[in-house]
Amino acid sequence: MIDKPRSSLELWPVGNCQVTGLIDQTGGLVWGCVPRVDGDPVFCALLNGDRQDQGVWRIELENCVSATQSYQRNTPILTTRLEAEDGSAIEIVDFAPRFRRAGRMYRPVAFTRIVRPLAGKPRITVNLSPMKNYGEAVAETTNGTNHIRYLIGAQALRLTTDAPVGYVLEKRTFRVETPLHFFLGPDEPFSSNVGHELEMMLELTDHYWRHWVRGLATPMEWQKAVIRAAITLKICQHEETGAIVAALTTSIPEAPGSERNWDYRFCWIRDAYYTVQALNRLGALDVLEKYLAYLRNIVDNANGGAVQPLYSVMGEAELHESFAEHLAGYRGMGPVRKGNAAYSQVQHDAYGQIVLPTVQAFFDRRLYRMADEADFASLEQV
Repeated sequence: MIDKPRSSLELWPVGNCQVTGLIDQTGGLVWGCVPRVDGDPVFCALLNGDRQDQGVWRIELENCVSATQSYQRNTPILTTRLEAEDGSAIEIVDFAPRFRRAGRMYRPVAFTRIVRPLAGKPRITVNLSPMKNYGEAVAETTNGTNHIRYLIGAQALRLTTDAPVGYVLEKRTFRVETPLHFFLGPDEPFSSNVGHELEMMLELTDHYWRHWVRGLATPMEWQKAVIRAAITLKICQHEETGAIVAALTTSIPEAPGSERNWDYRFCWIRDAYYTVQALNRLGALDVLEKYLAYLRNIVDNANGGAVQPLYSVMGEAELHESFAEHLAGYRGMGPVRKGNAAYSQVQHDAYGQIVLPTVQAFFDRRLYRMADEADFASLEQV
């Protein structure tokens, strides 16, 4: 039998440049924030100490004895295979939809899971228990025929599914005989068959990522590792603004029991430059172009004053630091912080790391928008 879940840093990221989730070695979604990477961690089991049954989305196979995981080639689409003592087996496909629709990029604040029976008579239990306000309480629910609404403060997440809603609500164990589809996202009804829609989203998301990777200038040596690293860095960008976060998590200890636990879900000008530099060497100009737009807004908002070492993904300057008192921390090693007081520090290297990527904007004719005299004048002000 697989041991009782315990927080681990052996995690598999999935994302769509709007939201990201971290999946543990048994297929549990243990970390995920909404509506952005620096938002409320509705899935917070990673930092929830011994309370591993809250702030999590687990699809548990009865009498499970093994779990194997892999990404679909050249994508952040994760497949987890679970096998039971009697040979029964399922696979869980995790992804965040990302593809072009109606002439623009569709990247909803949504986590998508597909469960497929592979062998025998598998029985599963769905434990979906998002929390609100940094682990203060499990979200209240309301439900309809084919959906469950999870109330997380001023907003709600809606689970649309073709699985039995009552079984999900009551965490009852049931047999999986056909593929089951789960879409946890905006509080909006589905206008079509959820199974058909999610299978189509999976196909389109797979196509998007394979097409993106096809455009990378990757060497033959270590190509698989380079591609995987590029995809992971790509989903660290908040595409709406172009910001690139230093990490997808907060408060993972620098060393056990050190209390040096910091919130890195922000855009450090220095770190983001090195990310852009690495991806630029592979030809990922889309990441650079979005980030340059973010920098232009940072420079404009500075109004000729000092540039901070970090900003929020929305460009907010004040990132006041506080403690999330309801979360025990990774393996109980608190504190859990939200915000980062380093925003008030003076780090002069930030100026150089604004100039370095911006220089390319004045000369690289591949860019949709090259820099101009107005951009140069803005840079001179800081």
